[in-house]
Amino acid sequence: MARLFGTDGVRGLANGPITAELALQLSTAAAIVFGELDGGFRSHRPKAIVGRDPRASGEFLSAAVVAGLASAGVDVYDAGVLPTPAVAFLVEDAGADFGVMLSASHNPMPDNGIKFFAKHGHKLADEVEDQIEAQVGEPWERPTGPEVGRIQTMHDGPTRYITHLLRSMPHNLDGLKIVIDAAHGAASTVSPEVFRLAGAQVEVIGARPDGLNINDGFGSTHLEQLKRAVVEHGADMGIAHDGDADRCLAIDHEGNEVDGDQIMAVLAIALRDRGQLAENTLVATVMSNLGLILAMNDADILVKQTAVGDRYVLEEMRRGSYTLGGEQSGHVIMLEHGTTGDGVLTGLMLASRVAETGKPLKELASVMTRLPQVLINVKGVDKERVGTDTVLQSAVARETEALAGSGRVLLRKSGTEPVVRVMVEARTHEEAQASADRLVEVVQSRLALN
Repeated sequence: MARLFGTDGVRGLANGPITAELALQLSTAAAIVFGELDGGFRSHRPKAIVGRDPRASGEFLSAAVVAGLASAGVDVYDAGVLPTPAVAFLVEDAGADFGVMLSASHNPMPDNGIKFFAKHGHKLADEVEDQIEAQVGEPWERPTGPEVGRIQTMHDGPTRYITHLLRSMPHNLDGLKIVIDAAHGAASTVSPEVFRLAGAQVEVIGARPDGLNINDGFGSTHLEQLKRAVVEHGADMGIAHDGDADRCLAIDHEGNEVDGDQIMAVLAIALRDRGQLAENTLVATVMSNLGLILAMNDADILVKQTAVGDRYVLEEMRRGSYTLGGEQSGHVIMLEHGTTGDGVLTGLMLASRVAETGKPLKELASVMTRLPQVLINVKGVDKERVGTDTVLQSAVARETEALAGSGRVLLRKSGTEPVVRVMVEARTHEEAQASADRLVEVVQSRLALN
């Protein structure tokens, strides 16, 4: 049986695999497991924060989660529509025992997901997810009478989150004109408001969620609208979120994309200059562009690389007490200010650096030169042999040698599909494409499923 939890909670088609029944069962199972980890909540009555993005399905799924938690004796504070990092923050800020977020992030509207945060707003370890999954459907003792949980709306959630963001900023945004694209998602209200309160003149697109239009033609996976808006409004920069606002990509004043690697490069140097970059180290994944590594070498900043996934970045950051890490996708973690990736915080920090230095974003981002990158997903192959097939490994060695230190090759298996991902970076797109094509042929010939 496939594991219920993926790399970031439980996710899939709402009312397909992600049903109200599953949401109810998962929430009661989580309450039981968190209670066991905390000694049965003997010292206090358990408390949970629940939030969601604006998807229509989030309405019935959050209702099921809230009902499940209350039936298990947990007092529920329903924060409504808020970004994922806001829910993580509120778990810590409100002294809750855990939190639940209903969102499928950047996925299209028909999908939804259920994500849990432990005490202090941290993501769950694999073993805790396994315990929750094992508890689903098992018999449990139901509280009765005054022992059942109570439910109330958390009206001040947005205000507490916005106050936290403003306190985190090193410099105000006076004089900057910024376009915000909220992807018709969870940050549609809070992101424009906090940028205005920080001093920026703000233009807004993609901030009219109707439950059906999340990530539809707007946001960090659809940057065309933001590029046009930045140029048309003569803005200094644009900020794009995804559906639950745990990511941020940017656009410079000329309409050029600034990706997560470039954002991390700018922020790493900013933190270094303030003496706030712990161990002078940035944590990134193996999918980050080689240009980031080279730029950080030039800036005397060490880069530690992890497996793909923000949870692995976070694990390494906590292990080494590092302050900055993230992914090329724009999922950036700043541990001094939050326990998970926060697209609104990232955008504020990036804009703060522009205001602080007086330099345009294009100039700041030019500290890093992105090497052309080609990524090909090879389907229908035996992904488990990608690291052991000697012919394939020889082909990888040949391509790596041919790049002569000015590029790199990465082959990795998908975590959920029979797919091998072939990624090549090189001095030119043509060189990267040719190398990737040659490797794809070898993967197909050597690892094809019978």
